[in-house]
Amino acid sequence: MKRLAILGSTGSIGQSTLSIVEQFPDRYSVVALAAGRNVDEAFAQASRWRPKVVSMATEELAAELSRRLRQAGVTGMDVAHGPAGTVACSTLAEADFVVSAIVGVAGLEATHAAILAGKPVGLANKECMVAAGEILTAAARQRKVLILPIDSEHNAVHQCLRVGTHGEVKTIWLTASGGPFRQLPLEKFDSITPAQALKHPTWVMGRRITIDSATMLNKGLEIIEACRLFDLPPSQVRVTVHPQSTVHSLVEFVDGSILAQISVTDMRLPILYALAYPERPASNLTFDLAALKHLDFEQPDFERFPCLRLAYEAAEKGGAHCIALNAADEVAVEAFLQGAIPFTGIPRTIEAVLASTPEAHPETIAGVLAADGEARERARALVA
Repeated sequence: MKRLAILGSTGSIGQSTLSIVEQFPDRYSVVALAAGRNVDEAFAQASRWRPKVVSMATEELAAELSRRLRQAGVTGMDVAHGPAGTVACSTLAEADFVVSAIVGVAGLEATHAAILAGKPVGLANKECMVAAGEILTAAARQRKVLILPIDSEHNAVHQCLRVGTHGEVKTIWLTASGGPFRQLPLEKFDSITPAQALKHPTWVMGRRITIDSATMLNKGLEIIEACRLFDLPPSQVRVTVHPQSTVHSLVEFVDGSILAQISVTDMRLPILYALAYPERPASNLTFDLAALKHLDFEQPDFERFPCLRLAYEAAEKGGAHCIALNAADEVAVEAFLQGAIPFTGIPRTIEAVLASTPEAHPETIAGVLAADGEARERARALVA
């Protein structure tokens, strides 16, 4: 029985993880839930799974959850709050595996703490690896802790790499759907609305990641994440636009062989892979081979998707530039969703923040968070 701590339990990845637990009750149980701000869902999850610890974003939300649990007669669990509460979940002694799925850098401290505590991590939070990948991977190597990617693209790469050595890898190919504006004329980009940008053609995801898919900044973050997870330079990580989203990633080896990972577009499959690794338990997540009758692959258009170019530039510099890329994007996306800037203002904001970012490589999580805060301040000043 593997006991799970789920950071971001009320989000889409957290809920999909709990569905896997429900499907495999003999394999997995839940001992900790970091639930954020959704008190209704946190109450339902705590009542259903009876973890030892539940954490909410604020003290007020934790008090509200505690009151509701008492009224329902649900006892025997600690209700924590804030960053300290999330860390308490990720380092709980009873936890055998931590699923890191809190959006943004909010889950960074808890993910780092889990690794320092010797907990294997299933990482669905690419922002942690983008902002502090150098620190996280170094800590994982020192403690011989596994970081298993849950992002569908990196999970696919991880699966493909099981048949070859690091030195045999020529190129990692990350596939991208191209988002909803792959064929929209460039002159119409200034008039794109949030409602249009939130209509992803393939995946159902959170608001920020859906906008990031529309700008392809999400693929840029994945380039940086791949460099750090698989210890490769940016020149060996490339992107191909694959509208069908059937092939999740490919690995090209030095002998010319290319391996592709193909599966249903369902996040439960990469979650199950990470939870069960190195095993492959049988599941009902089957794939219809008839879907392979038509597969397209295209080169990404850097003029249409300038965020992709900016991500490669940040990946080459590393450190503070990767931190600033993610921070500026988060601020710019929120400003776009609120109608404060146009769609094209997102890459313009990111580029301006990167231009003012000094070259630096923070060596601590506190240093990373400080650089993140500074980049956000510059981005907010720009969008204001």
